[in-house]
Formats: sequence, structure tokens, C-alpha cells
Amino acid sequence: MKRREDLGRPRNQPKIGVQYNRSAFGEFAENIARLMGTARFLIIQSIMVLIWVGLNVSFIAFRWDKYPFILLNLMFSIQAAYAAPLILLAHNRQEFRDREQAEIDRNVAIRTQNDAEFLAREIASVQLALSNVVTSDELAQHIERLNDSISKLTEKTS
Repeated sequence: MKRREDLGRPRNQPKIGVQYNRSAFGEFAENIARLMGTARFLIIQSIMVLIWVGLNVSFIAFRWDKYPFILLNLMFSIQAAYAAPLILLAHNRQEFRDREQAEIDRNVAIRTQNDAEFLAREIASVQLALSNVVTSDELAQHIERLNDSISKLTEKTS
């Protein structure tokens, strides 16, 4: 009997040399998306761009990226090329969690509705059962009428 190494992969699929933990990579993508969506990130990035431009315009000795700032534009392009897929991955993971939570909420709502309907039926059955039960006021009135009838009979006989 031949022993397979990875049962999670189809038999004829070629094995890729790079192995990674999807969950850890997804968490990394979410952290990057959270970081890039903050005001702190925008402020730090703006300060770095101002320093970059300032050094390249002011000091002739430090000019590594002259006026059209092609290297700076290349850095922004690289940042965008990596940021967009990471943000999409984080969004997809959040959408999956939202779908799971919506399913849980739907199940809880169904159970709650079923419980409420059951309790309504139980209350209705208790009300029906109690509809034929004599109340203390009705019993007191009936006893009073009986006492009046008995006292009238005793007055006639005496």
C-alpha cells in the first residue's frame, strides 16, 4: 500500500514548492488593510513623501530621484500593487465571517420565533382551560344569592 503525504491535495495535482498557512497569511492581510486604512498611516506616508521631495529638491548631494520623481512613483505603484490584493483578501475573509454570523443570527431568529409561537400556543391553551373556571367574585356572588334565597325561604316558613 502506497502512503500519501498530503491527503488534502488531489492525487494528480503538482506540488508547489512554496507552502504557507492560509489563516496566518489572511490575518497578515487583515492587519495590513487595517493599518493602511488609518489616518496615522496617511500622515506618516505624507511626511515621508514631503521628506523625499524636500531632500531631492533642496540638497544637490542627496538627489537620488530627480524632479519627475520616477523612483517615488515606482514606490507608490509597488505599494498599490501589493495593497489592493491584500485589501481584497481581507475583505473576502470579512465577508465570509459576516455570512457565517448572518447564518447564526438567522438560526437564532428562527429558534426565537418558534419559541415565541410555542409560548403563544401555551398561553392560549391556559386561557381556554381557565375560561370555564369560576372566579372568586363569581363564587361570592353565587353564595350571596344562595344566602338570600335561603333567608327568603326561612322567612316564608316561619
